[in-house]
Amino acid sequence: MIITFTPNPSIDCTLSLGEQLNRGAVQRLNSVTSVAGGKGINVAHAVLLAGIETLAIFPAGKLDPFVPLVHDIGLPVAAVSIATNVRTNTTVTEPDGTTTKLNGPGAPLSEPKIKSLEKALVDALTPEVDWVVLAGSLPPGAPKDWYSQLTTLIHETRPDVRVAVDTSDVPLLELGKNLERPGAAPNLIKPNGLELGQLAQTDGVELEELALQGNYTPIIEAAEVLVNRGVEQVLVTLGAAGAVLVNAAGAWVSSTPKIEVVSTVGAGDSALAGFVMARSKGASLEDSLLQAVSYGSAAAALPGTTIPRPDQVTAAGAEVTQVKKSKESS
Repeated sequence: MIITFTPNPSIDCTLSLGEQLNRGAVQRLNSVTSVAGGKGINVAHAVLLAGIETLAIFPAGKLDPFVPLVHDIGLPVAAVSIATNVRTNTTVTEPDGTTTKLNGPGAPLSEPKIKSLEKALVDALTPEVDWVVLAGSLPPGAPKDWYSQLTTLIHETRPDVRVAVDTSDVPLLELGKNLERPGAAPNLIKPNGLELGQLAQTDGVELEELALQGNYTPIIEAAEVLVNRGVEQVLVTLGAAGAVLVNAAGAWVSSTPKIEVVSTVGAGDSALAGFVMARSKGASLEDSLLQAVSYGSAAAALPGTTIPRPDQVTAAGAEVTQVKKSKESS
């Protein structure tokens, strides 16, 4: 069973343009869609579509329009009631696949609600659970190092449960600061190139550009620092440049299936879901990485925040190569 924890969920509103965005002009939209979103919600949705048991934990207002959207997709939930409705994230997509995101700040959390969410998480750690995914930004009121605290809480409650974290900016930097804290290092983190740059205090844009040129060495070296500090596995998603997986045994690079990009919203979340699902079923690292890029590519080929079904996922054209092997494993 895979649990997701989304402290700052959103209603994802996607505005699809039939032409290039022209700032300051009046333009007509081809379509407008609204779905339940947030990184953890997207991961849980992918897991649900794959027929694997899941549970999504999140805060929401009592009459929040977000809740019916979650029920529409049939997602099992453990919602903690809060005073304010969740935020709305607006995405503008252009015909060439360019995606512009405008994310709301989120509904504030009080200290009692933070404790309620932590209790909901602990209560959900039944014997069937093997992965917990902590994902997304943190809302106002949440401690900056909450993901470190939650990772520690999970590891103390269920040492056998693996924790994956996918976040950015301040919460990611705080996570990086606390990796040596007992129990605070996640089993998996999933940064993109920019986020890896934040953690490694280097230029993430340059990391992604080098990867597009086929040079993955700087990304591997940055990820190895995190592995040496206690993170079991680092999965770096790189869009068209594929993905890199680094752990103590070495490093693997995967190319992507050939697709036409429609919207990149949810692609990273789908990649994370693909990887965690594969690992939960006992798949090899190579096969898990291949499933990650396959799920991410399938999501990028779909409009808006559309999470792919298994029948929409293909690995055709993608290939995994181990590019580095540790001395201990050789």
